[in-house]
Amino acid sequence: MRYIILFITLFVIHSCKKPVNRPYFTKVKVEVLYEDSLNIRAIELMGGSLGFAANEGVFGTIDLQTKTVRTNRQKFDSILPEFRAIAHTSTDFFMLSVANPALLYKTGDKGSMELVYTEEGENVFYDAMAFWNDKEGIAIGDNVGGCLSIINTRDGGYSWTKLSCAQLPEALDGEGAFAASNTNIVVQGNKGWIGTTKGRVFYTDNKGLSWSAVQTPILRDKPTQGIYSIDFYDNLLGIAIGGDYTEPDKRKANKAISRDGGKSWQLLANNQEPGYKSCIRFVPDSEGNEIVAIGFTGISYSHDMGMNWKAISNEGFYTIRFQNDSVAYAAGKNRIAKLTFK
Repeated sequence: MRYIILFITLFVIHSCKKPVNRPYFTKVKVEVLYEDSLNIRAIELMGGSLGFAANEGVFGTIDLQTKTVRTNRQKFDSILPEFRAIAHTSTDFFMLSVANPALLYKTGDKGSMELVYTEEGENVFYDAMAFWNDKEGIAIGDNVGGCLSIINTRDGGYSWTKLSCAQLPEALDGEGAFAASNTNIVVQGNKGWIGTTKGRVFYTDNKGLSWSAVQTPILRDKPTQGIYSIDFYDNLLGIAIGGDYTEPDKRKANKAISRDGGKSWQLLANNQEPGYKSCIRFVPDSEGNEIVAIGFTGISYSHDMGMNWKAISNEGFYTIRFQNDSVAYAAGKNRIAKLTFK
């Protein structure tokens, strides 16, 4: 009886505790950290700094404590590459250019960037990259020879191997990926997901050794439509966003959610806010309920897992990365900024 009374007492005390809920975001403070005449579509948090790469061969870091900006410029023969994809391990920084030739650079052993992969061809166009761990990474690109371009590394980025089309689902006519924000690929655990211009999601559960594809209901009737950005909160809950950057106010079939690890997708907030966005991210520590979508049209926010949205800022950016549940960093045309959500 003594133990039963103790259990009941503890249960009552616990059940009387009110859940701690922070207020929903209603606005965002924008603090510009770096300005230049660049288009910046690739940023990554790296400990106490933010790495970035852009067009004109420019790349660099921002110290998040001192706000000191350091930049450099990478040249290949007479080419100043346009970088739209970056990634990092605990020891190295990587950046990948779009268009022909594809140029993938790694932090060199002699204080400069080292070219570790090149690819030439009329249709070569790489879009995004990520690392599962310090050894295994992936980069993805458009359709070449009937399949998406996927390259893997298993040695920390020193060497990269391209998958053959026999190892991949056949590409749909005109299928590729958008190099808009370095977020049409996301990796987690052994898994990885890729969003394509044809509204499909490619899925792997073995770190890119094999792939399957599933069609989402996201609109893909025009070359400027499809999935622009994808994110997963955990192994099951995923979100994708697209639209059409040439008609950014259109809101038809441009948002979808998965609750089974990307095997199936359902439309969200159809014909409702927001329209086109180039990047979508779950807010950390929100149990997957809070989501931010960002684009050149501004910033939108959902607190109910994408069912309803509210535009909270007209400030335009291309891409965003969260540092914690209220602070993020975003990049876009001519600038990088710290965003504080309130």
